Amino acid sequence: MAISDDVLVIGGGIAGATAALAAAEEGADVRLVTHKQSTLRNASGLIDVLGYTHEGEGPIVDPFDRLEELPESHPYRRVGTEAVREALSFFDEVAGDAYAGDHTDANALVPTHGGTVKPTARYPVSTAAGLASDPRDTLLVGFETLTDFDAPLAASHLEAAGAPFAARGVTLRFPGIVRDDAKLTRYAHLLDREEPVETAAGERSAREALAATVKPHLEGESRVGFPALLGDEFADEVRAELADRLGADVFEVPMGPPSLPGMRLEDLLYEALEDAGVRVVSGVPVVGYETDDDGTIDHVLVDRHGQEIPHEAGQYVLATGGLVGKGVRSERDRAFEPIFDCHVPHADDRYDWFVDDVFGEQPYARFGVVPDRELRPLDADEEPEFSNLRAAGAVLGGYDYAAEKSGAGVSLATGYVAGGRAGAEASR
Repeated sequence: MAISDDVLVIGGGIAGATAALAAAEEGADVRLVTHKQSTLRNASGLIDVLGYTHEGEGPIVDPFDRLEELPESHPYRRVGTEAVREALSFFDEVAGDAYAGDHTDANALVPTHGGTVKPTARYPVSTAAGLASDPRDTLLVGFETLTDFDAPLAASHLEAAGAPFAARGVTLRFPGIVRDDAKLTRYAHLLDREEPVETAAGERSAREALAATVKPHLEGESRVGFPALLGDEFADEVRAELADRLGADVFEVPMGPPSLPGMRLEDLLYEALEDAGVRVVSGVPVVGYETDDDGTIDHVLVDRHGQEIPHEAGQYVLATGGLVGKGVRSERDRAFEPIFDCHVPHADDRYDWFVDDVFGEQPYARFGVVPDRELRPLDADEEPEFSNLRAAGAVLGGYDYAAEKSGAGVSLATGYVAGGRAGAEASR
């Protein structure tokens, strides 16, 4: 017996989660299936709309001023500027007070662990006190056992980049952590749980000990930036207590993977999915599909412990990621979408997929399926592959999310549109 739903979303990142939520809002019965753990754990947790143009100009002050300049093939042009705005509003409702930035169209400049600033439209409240537009002097704190964040180097990079404040960095010992291979969650849990740690002054709680370690290094700075590890379940409480003990605002600097802000965003989205009644099944790859006589998708086959289980739906959303997430794959002579074998345009000669300049515009970065304005993937003749399949997120081609700093924004906007239209169609 096939498992049946109104809408089946394939993929569990921002695009898939947003599509499922948007479809559920239309009154559809929705199921989300995902093969692997969400890539959100490797993401910064920032919601970027457009930081740089496709030609490399930027950072962009107001992304909405520049969307119409993008090529017609860009996913933003497919869904339209108003849909991008609606998707951000939808995210704001889901995120509640966990994210900031909805007061303006302008990008915020968020300092990152390398000492650069990233233009972004929405950012976790944990980063809000550290915006580069804020002129207050800043102390950045790194830790001996966390080599991914060199606080003195990051501070010097910020000053060299022209940040409107004095930045200084120190590297200290994190109380209770002695190994340099400790997981990021270990730091967070120490602070979350107020675990006791040994210090030169005797046993103290982790939060008290961390504040006591940092406070002697303050030289009048009114804000202190830490790598993004200040708690998980009780992150707001941890930051507030540290700020009170230090007498300075406290903020987190987004880090590379694994990312606690990314994990928090994942938790936020999946709690919203549960609240919306979306059924989520993880660890199950989609391995095939069958069509009806009219060419629409009748059902997909999901591999569960070696057994192929049919899942049928009226509408499907493909949100499996791009080349990095293996939603698009390549062999020596072709690039392709592996579940439905949707058309992925590319040069016949593999050597035309890339350029020798490492920092040049790489053609493969734009590989993906080409959608119509309904976000239905098109075949080589520019006809919909299937009338009841839509695509969202990095599986779409026509843009370079890494160069543009647009990945989360495209996933959000296309997920919102694809899921909303799939839900509306299925609910008729």
